[in-house]
Amino acid sequence: MDLPSMQWQDHVAQKWTGLDPELKEQFTALVEIDDVFKCTLTLTTQDDLDFVQSISAGHSAHKDPEQAAKWREKGNSSFKCRDYTAAALHYSQGICCASQSSEQLSLCYANRSAALYHLQHYQESLEDIDRAIKNNYPSRLLHKLEERRTLCLKHLSVGQKVNKDPHYPASENQKNPDRQTNASVGPLIPGISPQAAVSFSSEKGRHLVATERIAAGEVLLHDRPYSCVLIPGMEEVKGRGRKQDTQGGVLFGTEHRRCHRCLTVTLCAVPCDGCSYSRYCSTSCQRDAWEEHHRWECSLGADLAVMGVMSQLALRVTLKAGLKNVQMASEPIRDEHAKPQPSRVNHHGPSSSHYGDSYLSVFHLLHHLNRHSPSVRFLCAVTAATLYLELSKAGPPPASWHLRRPSEENSQTSNEKGDGEGWSAELWMLGSAVLRHILQLRCNAQAVCTLQDTGSATSAVQSSREIRIATAIFPTLSLLNHSCCPNTSLVFKTGTSTDPSEAELSADQSKREAGYRSSSCGVTVTVRAAGVISAGGEILHCYGPHSSRMATKDRQRLLQEQYYFLCQCEACTLQQEEGEGEEEGTEGRQQRSGLLCGKCKGSLKKSTEDKRKGFVCSQSSCGHHISLSEVSGRLQEIRLHLEKAGDLMERDIPDEALRLLKRTCSQSGLILAETHPLQGELEDATARAYATMGDWKRAAFHLERSATAISSQYGEDSIELGRQLFKLTQLHFNGGARGPALSVIPKVRRLLCLHCGPQCSELQELRDMEDCLRG
Repeated sequence: MDLPSMQWQDHVAQKWTGLDPELKEQFTALVEIDDVFKCTLTLTTQDDLDFVQSISAGHSAHKDPEQAAKWREKGNSSFKCRDYTAAALHYSQGICCASQSSEQLSLCYANRSAALYHLQHYQESLEDIDRAIKNNYPSRLLHKLEERRTLCLKHLSVGQKVNKDPHYPASENQKNPDRQTNASVGPLIPGISPQAAVSFSSEKGRHLVATERIAAGEVLLHDRPYSCVLIPGMEEVKGRGRKQDTQGGVLFGTEHRRCHRCLTVTLCAVPCDGCSYSRYCSTSCQRDAWEEHHRWECSLGADLAVMGVMSQLALRVTLKAGLKNVQMASEPIRDEHAKPQPSRVNHHGPSSSHYGDSYLSVFHLLHHLNRHSPSVRFLCAVTAATLYLELSKAGPPPASWHLRRPSEENSQTSNEKGDGEGWSAELWMLGSAVLRHILQLRCNAQAVCTLQDTGSATSAVQSSREIRIATAIFPTLSLLNHSCCPNTSLVFKTGTSTDPSEAELSADQSKREAGYRSSSCGVTVTVRAAGVISAGGEILHCYGPHSSRMATKDRQRLLQEQYYFLCQCEACTLQQEEGEGEEEGTEGRQQRSGLLCGKCKGSLKKSTEDKRKGFVCSQSSCGHHISLSEVSGRLQEIRLHLEKAGDLMERDIPDEALRLLKRTCSQSGLILAETHPLQGELEDATARAYATMGDWKRAAFHLERSATAISSQYGEDSIELGRQLFKLTQLHFNGGARGPALSVIPKVRRLLCLHCGPQCSELQELRDMEDCLRG
């Protein structure tokens, strides 16, 4: 969750309500973040710390041998069912909960090595065998590990011999297609393409413009986050079906499956030595995370869970920077904090001449202190003060955090305002920096998204959805202003592998950015032009509200509430000039609403009469009215049927799922147009059911109908349509429909190249299918 838990929000709200009116007025009048933090620090008490402890009890991150044993037993159950992926994840949970050098830890490592062996991850299995032995694995069982070690070495030896054969088509992941390998070709070089430049105006702040004509698909910039925090529970990884879950199985989220530093997917997590929550893909990620932030976060794990992702990210940014960087960043603009900031689209202040991988680029993002409501300011400030006090009680800070001016060299360190042993008075600046970053992140945080496989492991057709896996702060990406109809497309990559499109940036740029920190996490974002951008044109990114999915009035309201600007992008201006009206003004927008009149099959539009809330037929000769509650009820019924059909397919009962979907489709046709997103989901699910049964022709027919809805919702040049057409190509290929497949492939290739670049894995599969079809 991005925001703090509701219990903490309610606690701070009650604290705000109970403040003396004069103190409230004094707090509201403060215009500098330092003053806000100092004031709130005096109001934060032991009761606040105790309350955090009480509500974090359900998020314990301590080592627990009993829990480790339970997870190992669950792993054994999955292993017996030959669900080795679930078994490995269960054993990993046990490894994270087990105490260091304990027998329980050694048993979990040994059992995970067995699961990894069956998954053909032989090298990882060998590593777990070594870990089991190092952690006091029982001598009476050592012969099992030695036998497994011999088998792993044998398989690896055979694999090496086969790969040396010049006639053998080498493939890095042929045995393990789901395994993500870490390339060692060097870090991706972040920066802005020579075709773009940073510009500034009082209306737009700092922003990017094209210095020359940019073709569609060109790389505009690469960026890595200054820091990021994984969002727990956002990704479900099930066993062989939901039926297993009803028997005590577990749905694994991002926190179980991904490295907590570089976000790469891993089945063999390396645990934190101090807590049961944090885990990593390798010892190097574990070490780097510890040095950068986790040595201070470790003891606060449960409390950070209730404080929310935004608060944890703000703390992590501050910990990574340290006192020296915080003080250096704050001193030059100390006097500018009180100046009122003009309304601008992007969030870089006029004094910000820094961008790229530096703390300055983060520090100078606008925080909009005086635009947040007093109660929101108070919530953020009390949260920052509580984290600061908890951090100060966790132990002394590192020596590198102590920074004194030359005149103070011989003076005795003052601890009058320090809250813990070794915490000098100047360290309040760290707490103030946390507050600054919490406020900044409300406007500048970026969701890191990736594709999650939603289909069966044995499915011949790819099925996926986009999910958020982390929240991050990207310094250079933050330069991009918003548009409801952007001219860019973003692709995120996780792990430590290098984006092949790195070579698309010039050698000169690589030299300029050679000072990039090699210790940054492996998350990257690549921004490409989604269409032709003329010289001098601004490079724009969508902050969420998109013109193809939301009415102008709603978009502008959301942008004003969260980002504090009135959007005047091309899409908003054009739709206002066309007289969009209160809700659904133009005929084209009525069609995109996707609701049909039950009497004449004309399109429905929202009723403007307060007494008749709901929808009315756009055909004046009809005038049929349907209430809002009736529409909501029918849409909810369709969603429930969709969910039930998905559950049936997870349980390998596609014929029953198909019968339910057919009935739902016949009923939905009475209210949903073919362009409605829900109709697209129904057609997609129906295609999936037919594909599961091997009826490729009918599956392709329904997927084509789904693509129509996708095109209407996201646009003909969208990556969403590209992915849907890629699935359609797979269906045509599997069904032997050579002509239809070859006709779709060029469209798919264009869209994938446009948004994902020429090196994406889907394009290779597309080339293989095309080569096969052309003989």
